[in-house]
Amino acid sequence: MSSLHDDNFWDGPVQEPLLPKTGKRTRGKPNTRTERVETRGRARALQALYAADLRDQAQLRRIATTVFDDLAIDPEERAFASRLVATVADRGTQLDAALAEVTNNWRLERLGAIERSVLRLAAAELARDEAPVKVVLQEAVHLAERYGTERSARFVNGVLDAYARKLGKL
Repeated sequence: MSSLHDDNFWDGPVQEPLLPKTGKRTRGKPNTRTERVETRGRARALQALYAADLRDQAQLRRIATTVFDDLAIDPEERAFASRLVATVADRGTQLDAALAEVTNNWRLERLGAIERSVLRLAAAELARDEAPVKVVLQEAVHLAERYGTERSARFVNGVLDAYARKLGKL
């Protein structure tokens, strides 16, 4: 058992800060050399949805514009992210209601902001019907794990699988 006077405790190696499992990237910063524009756009849209969730969901478009301006993101990335954000802004109530139907024993407001934002993002993308369903689900799970936890990723996977099945897309 270590005590405050245990030399092995104080003189041991310094633990480096934790980084995402995907390599040397810093948390939340996409690796622009290897990720597709859509993947980066989803991450940016998630950042905007998360910020709006913490501040004021009714101001989603304004908050997204501020986030995108502050990050000075690539125009293609911004266009993709803006379409997803606009879908959530326009259809948010319907998307939340549909998601609530498949989140057994969990009200959306009880979920963590990351999980809630990832679910909204994926539901919006499924509503747009522009990308293959499996890609949308895989990207959402990846975002949940990257910005949340492995447990978040499993939860998001289960909810979105049920949601896509309910929509008849799987």
